[in-house]
Amino acid sequence: MLILHSKSTVENQFKAISLSYQNTPLEVRELFSFDEQASKKMLLSLKETFDLQEALLISTCNRTEIYYLSEIDINSQLIDYLVDNSELGKLKDIKSYFRKFTNHIEAVNYLFEVSIGIHSQVVGDLQIISQAKDAYQWSADVNMAGPFIHRLMHAIFYANKKIVQETSFRDGAASISYAATELVDEVISSNKNAQILVVGAGEIGEDVVKNLIHFGYSNFTLCNRTFENAALLAQKLNINTSSILPYDLLFGHIKYFDVIISAIQVNSPIFTLETLKDCKILTHKYFIDLSVPRSVDPKIETIPGVAIYNIEDLNKKTTTAIERRNASIPDVKFIISQSVADFTNWVKETEVAPVIHKMKESLETIRLAEINRYTKQLSENELQLVNTITKNMMQKLMKLPVVQLKAACKRGDADNLVEILNNLFDLEKQKELK
Repeated sequence: MLILHSKSTVENQFKAISLSYQNTPLEVRELFSFDEQASKKMLLSLKETFDLQEALLISTCNRTEIYYLSEIDINSQLIDYLVDNSELGKLKDIKSYFRKFTNHIEAVNYLFEVSIGIHSQVVGDLQIISQAKDAYQWSADVNMAGPFIHRLMHAIFYANKKIVQETSFRDGAASISYAATELVDEVISSNKNAQILVVGAGEIGEDVVKNLIHFGYSNFTLCNRTFENAALLAQKLNINTSSILPYDLLFGHIKYFDVIISAIQVNSPIFTLETLKDCKILTHKYFIDLSVPRSVDPKIETIPGVAIYNIEDLNKKTTTAIERRNASIPDVKFIISQSVADFTNWVKETEVAPVIHKMKESLETIRLAEINRYTKQLSENELQLVNTITKNMMQKLMKLPVVQLKAACKRGDADNLVEILNNLFDLEKQKELK
């Protein structure tokens, strides 16, 4: 009999593990950082190892999280798998940093809040929603985003749009890149003539440059490992290409800059005592490291005149924008709760979709059988009219059971009604006859 059982329904299968800045030091987080290629490889590995059909991996400078669909809880196994395949090997003391979500609604709600920016280091970070979109795209690219994740992510994107339109949560700019630019303003005392170097032409590097322009800085130089990408960014932002420094000249020109903002994706630091050994530090130099893993070796702070700031230093800055965002969090959570409820109702309705489909098939079988009995007695026009009338009757007969089923789903008591419909229409027998 086709009856819903709460322990096996999709609405109880969504789970997650999370490693975030809130309780995990940077030196641990950077060991679990995944770029696009690594993310796709990990998703495929999870599919092969754990037989997962839908999964999402979000990896940013502040968090690494895996969301997945599974009838059984494999959170501990996933954590073991990540740790065993990291540079730390099987060290058990880092497993405690992971947070586990086994409750479906909690996992869904958490993904909403993470994607919207409630849990970002800089609340309402503009980067996180685009990072969630990237994670979704990468999951789809390797066929790990099925109907559940597709619907869930689009629900999140719609909620984000509503939050932008109806709240102050995204007013102003308070992303990590904005916070970095505020820090530049502080350390050089708003000296607009300061020489600034931005290393990295990716999304964060682009935002840094935009914010520097917004703050009124013009003496900045862009450097990237691929010169063409730096040139494309310069063209996009109407920056003179003379402001681009070829990567092979990077370390020879460090001495000319007051601030070096590094937003480059690397596996190990590129600014080290060795690479800076020939650099004469004539004035104070401020390195702002936005990379995860870190691109600036903390040891270079032993060089007189050098100061380093990393993303750990870019905690919430008490700006008007942040205050407005914090004040609007209750409104944001209300929108999220509505969106989660709507999504949950959709999930529940998908559970009764097979029953609705079988009911339609059953009625259609009866309708066609009755029409076939009189086919020879009716003209073509009469047959067409009867066909139209009976189809309309079937739709009206289906309307009330469908409405009642969806209402029962929202109440959480669809099981009894499903059983009644199964018995009434003998749906299991219909299934066997096919």
